[in-house]
Amino acid sequence: MATKQKNELTLEKRRQDLLAGGIVTLIALAILGVYLMPLAFGVVTSLKTSAQASEPNAPIMPMDILTIEYEVDGEIETLEVFNVPLEDGERQLAMLQPSRRVSTFVDPADLDAEPIEWEGNWRQLEPAREVAIQWGNYPEAWETIDFVRLLFNTLMYAFVTMAGTVVASSMVAYGFARFNFPGKNILFMILIATIILPPAVTLVPTYAFFINVLDWGGTWWPLIVPQMFGNAYNVFLLRQYFMTIPRAMEEAAAIDGAGPIETFIKVILPQAGPALTAVALFHFFFAWNDFFNPLIYLAGNAEANPISVGLTFFNGLYATRNELVLAAAVISMILPLLIFFFAQRVFIQGIVITGVDK
Repeated sequence: MATKQKNELTLEKRRQDLLAGGIVTLIALAILGVYLMPLAFGVVTSLKTSAQASEPNAPIMPMDILTIEYEVDGEIETLEVFNVPLEDGERQLAMLQPSRRVSTFVDPADLDAEPIEWEGNWRQLEPAREVAIQWGNYPEAWETIDFVRLLFNTLMYAFVTMAGTVVASSMVAYGFARFNFPGKNILFMILIATIILPPAVTLVPTYAFFINVLDWGGTWWPLIVPQMFGNAYNVFLLRQYFMTIPRAMEEAAAIDGAGPIETFIKVILPQAGPALTAVALFHFFFAWNDFFNPLIYLAGNAEANPISVGLTFFNGLYATRNELVLAAAVISMILPLLIFFFAQRVFIQGIVITGVDK
């Protein structure tokens, strides 16, 4: 009897856990759906024509109003097709002669048949539509915005600065994780404190230094050189990860005659693949989306603009063509999404382990 009650309690607990898990999953899917709605709307709109995108009552999907060619008094006219309610049910008919009370329609399936008269206000009729995806928006946006040049500039900026910040941050993090020196903790706290320093505080003096002192206006140097000195957030992540690596591996390398630099290159870095990947992707996405810095430092050199600045100029020139603007935006998201998709396992592992002790 006791065993039966225990089994029932266990079964009831499993049901409760399953129900709780289902509720959490549904809430997560609902939040994800809300989060992805703007992206879905942008993708759908990028596949519409200008008329579809600007029509107030147009459906969400890219659809065109059905039309037919019909000969009227020896001339070919284009007639719109409507969903017309008749006694035998709703039919799709092409409007030949609109009127407030009695309108005349023809059957698109039998143009030789007698016209059909329908009583009612034709303005209340819903037009018949068919799916009309405009794939041509993407090649048009690609050619108009000169994506090849923008992608080259963006990839150059992203990969060069990514390599610089990963190398610099990993070296600084290794020093804080493994070496003892006077003022180590104070220096680390000062470094971490720079994370909360608002960029607006350093914007004016930094800009004045690069432009007036070094005369780097219109060049990539103000964007690339600062990244070669590391980043406080990246240093913190890598330091946390390096501290989880067993010291026994370094001691074994030291016994074999390896110095600190060789140990760092051959022992620490190979073990820190997930953390290095996370830092690299963090910076890649930052550089890919960076807008303000290229805007102010590359002013006057439009040929060097990355894709973020190029999209803004494109939006200003083609503000009335939302489908082209959104097509360009979707194209610009493809590469980062692919990189994150293929590297997400290592990326997430690196983020998780940096905050967990082994």
